[in-house]
Amino acid sequence: MLAVQVVMGIYLKLHFEKGIHARIRRYTFHGHGVVGKLMPVVSWVQMLFGGITALGFCRGDHLGQCLAHFIMGSAFIGYGIVLTILLFVGQLWLKRTGRSQEFFDSLLISAWGCVNTFTEHRWGGPWVKNDLQHTSMGIVWWCAGLLGIWLSRSRDGRPKRNLLPAMVIIITGWAMSAHPQGLELSTMVHSVFGYTLMAAGAARVVEISFVLRDQNSISERNGEENNSFQFLTPFLLYASGFLFMGATEEQMVLLSANHVSHVSYVLILYSIAFLLFLFVSMLLHLYANSTWPLKPKSAAKTNGVPFKEETDRVNAGVLGNGHLTNGHLGRVRDTEEFELEGLMSEDDTDEGEGMGRKVGRRA
Repeated sequence: MLAVQVVMGIYLKLHFEKGIHARIRRYTFHGHGVVGKLMPVVSWVQMLFGGITALGFCRGDHLGQCLAHFIMGSAFIGYGIVLTILLFVGQLWLKRTGRSQEFFDSLLISAWGCVNTFTEHRWGGPWVKNDLQHTSMGIVWWCAGLLGIWLSRSRDGRPKRNLLPAMVIIITGWAMSAHPQGLELSTMVHSVFGYTLMAAGAARVVEISFVLRDQNSISERNGEENNSFQFLTPFLLYASGFLFMGATEEQMVLLSANHVSHVSYVLILYSIAFLLFLFVSMLLHLYANSTWPLKPKSAAKTNGVPFKEETDRVNAGVLGNGHLTNGHLGRVRDTEEFELEGLMSEDDTDEGEGMGRKVGRRA
């Protein structure tokens, strides 16, 4: 897959656009994008399989429990990565979709809830261990997800924020914090995982309601502006994912046999979450700088305002179709009226002087 990605990238860089290459380039461009988006997912799965195989985990009766932990943990980490992408570089795309972020969150929660409802228990067999709790959690997800989809648009069709995905995260965290386990170490790790997930949901509620005040971003003019509080939710989701992936039965038995306390283990997992957050942020920073680099500020000034800053303000008011927003149209009209008023006053002065000369000659 990496070789295919490199070959398609080299072909696109050569800019063959004439003849049959025009059609080939179009398909190569889309293929390059698809492979590029699949690469992180495939790499993540490959790394997980490598670690599981090296330790000899997830065999026999442990397969189902391993799948639940690694898939769900990866889902939390993926959700955190998506929030990070939207936070740094995704606000303009979100605005173009005409949907609120909670619409997509609720849609995924509904789909995932339907899967959990019918896969966490072997239907036709006895209810064992935590089957009922897992199944009821799936029911909560698709019920809340459907409500979140409905509340994601106002009566006139405009996108609208809501708190349903955050509430689902809080409820899930509460349920997992009280999840019964066979080992004390496993119980403590699951409790910390639940508390971390509840904190992520609470942080999301505060972010939407009090930091953003139901807006998509801090500034509607520039979607790249962020509040420091907005970094909290993605990080807690990263940490929750690693905690849940690291809480399988076989891992807990191995740690208990080596007398590792839950405090040390949780701190190590939190450290990994910090490193992943750093890695994702660095990649997004590299992508943003290579896609739309910032230009150096000019020292020239116009009416006491730096020329570069004034240009940015004008460009910020230009929409994608080349039209200006209402505020900038008003500034343009004010400037034109001021210039016309000056010209009219000059014409009136010249006309007055001419009339005075004529009157003086007649006299």
